[in-house]
Amino acid sequence: MRQRSLLAITAALAAGSLTLTACGSRDDSSNGSGGGDKTTVVIGVDAPLTGDLSALGLGIRNSAELAVKTANKEEYVKGIEFKLEPLDDQAQPSVGQQNAQKYISNKDVLGVVGPLNSSVSQQMQKPFNDAGLVQVSPANTGTELTQGDGWKTGNSVRQFKTFFRTATTDEVQGAFAAEYLYNKAGIKKVYLIDDQKTYGAGLAASFKTNFTKLGGKIVGSDHVNPDDRDFNSVVAKIKKTGAEALYYGGEYPAAAPLSQQLKDSGQNIPLMGGDGIVSGDYPKLNKKAAGDLGTSVGKPVEQLPSAKKFIDGYKAAGYEDPYEVYGGLTYDATWSIIEAVKLAVEGNDGELPADGRKAVLDAMSKVKFEGVTGTISFDEFGDTTNTLMTAYKIKNNAWVPEFSGSPKLD
Repeated sequence: MRQRSLLAITAALAAGSLTLTACGSRDDSSNGSGGGDKTTVVIGVDAPLTGDLSALGLGIRNSAELAVKTANKEEYVKGIEFKLEPLDDQAQPSVGQQNAQKYISNKDVLGVVGPLNSSVSQQMQKPFNDAGLVQVSPANTGTELTQGDGWKTGNSVRQFKTFFRTATTDEVQGAFAAEYLYNKAGIKKVYLIDDQKTYGAGLAASFKTNFTKLGGKIVGSDHVNPDDRDFNSVVAKIKKTGAEALYYGGEYPAAAPLSQQLKDSGQNIPLMGGDGIVSGDYPKLNKKAAGDLGTSVGKPVEQLPSAKKFIDGYKAAGYEDPYEVYGGLTYDATWSIIEAVKLAVEGNDGELPADGRKAVLDAMSKVKFEGVTGTISFDEFGDTTNTLMTAYKIKNNAWVPEFSGSPKLD
């Protein structure tokens, strides 16, 4: 009996009734999206799902999940069933590196969305590149991640063929923040602090370059530990400089108490930061946040007709956590992978190619669609072609958009 069974299985394989692909596996169930067998394609999403930055990470996970569910419901790619695999990186580079290896070892994973932190991404980029696995971040803004350190001297070189992002770079964000603070807010003297992480240090450096170029003055600078919550010593230094604002390169868990302690010391000046502080948790952690400023990529999704479907869908899904500032960018990042899978399938007579990862990577350069945040496409470095930014101000304990535009880059 055993020999006859083995012969039957061999014959079935030869006939193609048990088909496996190198990347992507057959699924006999339709998972509620129509009849017939479907090939399962897994999209990973890596973000901090626990810890201080989980408010942003959970919004990223939920938004990616919504994109996957929408694609399946619409049967957007015929014969393909998408599945999301979220992993928690805890905002730790070492954990992100471990997660990258988990994704690489799963042959069904054809793309990964994330992470939130540029420092985490630095540990994921090379393994993904070596494995030919596409990565699309909705939040990484460190310019060097795509263009290398040479971007500072006009010698940009693409670093990893597999890395893309829907968020624009710190070069753009720092310039926009400097122009807004100098030209719109009329602030000429700024104290500069960063948290020494890849994102915070890069953003602060870009802000400094552009602010001084405009004629602004950096009256003092310092570094802090992102885990610190007592900033009284640096607050005392700021008080002596006559600064009209504090620019902080970092994220909201440290920025919020820093701002409050600044106000508690009697210094009624705004703290300004990048997209890392534009979270609904910022005013919850800072009782004196009113007047503080932040910048983020693109226009607020609430102002975009293109985002209505996303916003309505997110609400209908009943997620407990808000989509936060990266929600629309995450949906677009996830959908860019879905679009690449579609191009790969359509270019292979309706079947996922045997080497799915290579086919998806090859298709990424051709991806272009109208997304939640606008037209989604990528340039020769893997950067988004959309450089629109928005400045926000805390009013009535919420981030309120003040101004949108693109900076003037030399």
